[in-house]
Amino acid sequence: MKDKFYAYIQNLQDQICKGLEKIDGKAYFKEDLWSRPEGGGGRTRVIENGNVFEKGGVNISAVHGKLPDSMQKLFNVGEADFFACGLSLVIHPKSPMVPTVHANWRYFEMYDNNGNVINSWFGGGQDLTPYYLFEEDAKHFHQTCKTACDKHNPEFYSKYKKQCDNYFWNAHRNEARGIGGLFFDYCKETEEMKMEDWYNFVTEVGNSFLSAYLPIVEKRKDLSYTDVQKNWQEIRRGRYVEFNLVHDKGTLFGLKTNGRIESILMSLPPHVQWVYDHHPEEESEEEKLIKILKEPINWV
Repeated sequence: MKDKFYAYIQNLQDQICKGLEKIDGKAYFKEDLWSRPEGGGGRTRVIENGNVFEKGGVNISAVHGKLPDSMQKLFNVGEADFFACGLSLVIHPKSPMVPTVHANWRYFEMYDNNGNVINSWFGGGQDLTPYYLFEEDAKHFHQTCKTACDKHNPEFYSKYKKQCDNYFWNAHRNEARGIGGLFFDYCKETEEMKMEDWYNFVTEVGNSFLSAYLPIVEKRKDLSYTDVQKNWQEIRRGRYVEFNLVHDKGTLFGLKTNGRIESILMSLPPHVQWVYDHHPEEESEEEKLIKILKEPINWV
């Protein structure tokens, strides 16, 4: 399974990068191959200063070795070896009219001292962070997510949407990071879902990413915007950074397992602001977004 899924994310990385390069029309991803001293490595691809995308990363990694003490405590296990692979992406557009997007699909195995698999699971999801709310975009993104989920279980969309709303919540701000999408983790084998079934589900979601995001980019990338709106984008990016550094489990896992710091922090935007005690004007489009982020919405 680990070889099968790693081959999948290698191909998915190629497909996503091609799709993003095509819609940008100027910038291309730069590739950076890296290795981890304890075992494994990855293929980082970063796009910068394009027509559409200010900065973005589409990264894959496959790492293995001894499970660090901190992760042993997290998983409530003793000494063990592990293997983890996944694709993680964050795309920050230039225009505040185009939303930031994040996605991740991953697989994890844990082994006993004899090399036998004692635990394995899938995780992942995709979510959207707009700076200005276009309700039709939110509905499109969520409908694409729901369509992918419904092919496997009619209960998956509502379950994993709720988990997404709960996970991407900036508790210290009492607001969501964005308008959500899907988030699932610890997807383990059951009588109803074998690992092959989970593989089919996770890859279905992965395959839906471009159709969820690119139509939104196409629709919004040429809209005009003001310096005030760009300023608002940078302020909201500050909240994005706060979530990733305070709450994000993927960031924590990468740092705790001696991951490659440049790849872990590629999710941080190049231009960001923290304005003291900032509040948008009443009844403005900016305030409309803030109100939306205070409580989850059923978009489909």
